[in-house]
Amino acid sequence: MRRLSLWLRSHPMVGDTALVLVLTILDMASKNPKWDVTDANFYSVGALLTVPLIVRRRQPMVAGGLIVFAEVLRIFTHPVDMDYRIGEFGIPIMLYTLAVYSNRTAACSFALAIMLVNFAILLRFPEPGPPAWSVFSWFAAPSFAWLLGEIVAARRALNEEAVQRLLLLELERDQQAKIAVAQERTRIARELHDVVAHAVSVMVVQADGASYMIKEKPELAERSLKTISATGRQALNELRRLLGVLRTTDEHDPELTPQPSAGQVEELVAKVRAVGLPVQLELRGDLDELPAGIGLGVYRIVQESLTNTIKHGGAGVRAIVRVYRGADAVQVQVLDSGSSSPGSPGPELVSGGNGLIGMQERASVFGGELEAGPRPNGGWQVFARLPLTNRAAGS
Repeated sequence: MRRLSLWLRSHPMVGDTALVLVLTILDMASKNPKWDVTDANFYSVGALLTVPLIVRRRQPMVAGGLIVFAEVLRIFTHPVDMDYRIGEFGIPIMLYTLAVYSNRTAACSFALAIMLVNFAILLRFPEPGPPAWSVFSWFAAPSFAWLLGEIVAARRALNEEAVQRLLLLELERDQQAKIAVAQERTRIARELHDVVAHAVSVMVVQADGASYMIKEKPELAERSLKTISATGRQALNELRRLLGVLRTTDEHDPELTPQPSAGQVEELVAKVRAVGLPVQLELRGDLDELPAGIGLGVYRIVQESLTNTIKHGGAGVRAIVRVYRGADAVQVQVLDSGSSSPGSPGPELVSGGNGLIGMQERASVFGGELEAGPRPNGGWQVFARLPLTNRAAGS
């Protein structure tokens, strides 16, 4: 049963088609010979009420419009005192779908249109009026469907936000692990430098001494050569030990891959989009031929800016990334719209992060400049300019 549920969830049109078949068959079979309506009008309106539900998830606006059109046709083609059709159960289903898969504006528009049609039917209904249960079904069923849709939509949004936060936490965990590995390797590299420098210094001194004493005092020269041999072996052992720590059995270790460049900004944006942040990318100029250091700086500035947007932008945030290469400089601009819900903190309100400091350092290394701060209409902006000349910071 669980497998069937998961399969239906991954193939929603199958379940919607089965629902439409059931509603259509029941609606067509419910035709009363006493109703003053032709078969063509009855079946065509019934089809418009149920068949659009097949695409209710993929094209909710189209399906909702067809159902409203069917209700309008019902006023002109069906008797005014005709009871509630079974096919009209598609109306609360459609309202639920709009509340969950579309937006609140679409759901309100659909509900308002259906309410107007129901009021028109009530005004034209002959005395003493429709049964109380019919009036209740006209208004209570859509209201319940809308409430249920709002609850499900809120739960889906909460789940999506939780998934994004988990992805972000995994990304931060991986970044912290990489930083720890890099720090450890830097420490080992310093040890490696000390070992090699000390051993080579001793060997050079002993070799110089042996060259002077090899004729007059061969025994001292022999002792120097033995010292050189012992020192070399000891240095080799230390090198093997330290290099063994650095060696990895995984040939595809990401630590051994080349550093990213500005030409890979497009891949970075694609990964961020996969996490759930809508990003608009604008590239201009030949970014693949940038110097390696500047290309890495561009990539890291964009990466850090988008990471801050994901962490602090809030729900509904969107971002724009612009990278322009000019004749003498590369300009990087990252904008975000900020949270669609009031009260969400921006990057400037969150303490403990070193992202902005790191971007400032990257820009200053190449003699560039970086500005970051809130936008006048809400959101956050980062602008960096990296010159293409060999001008170091502070020169």
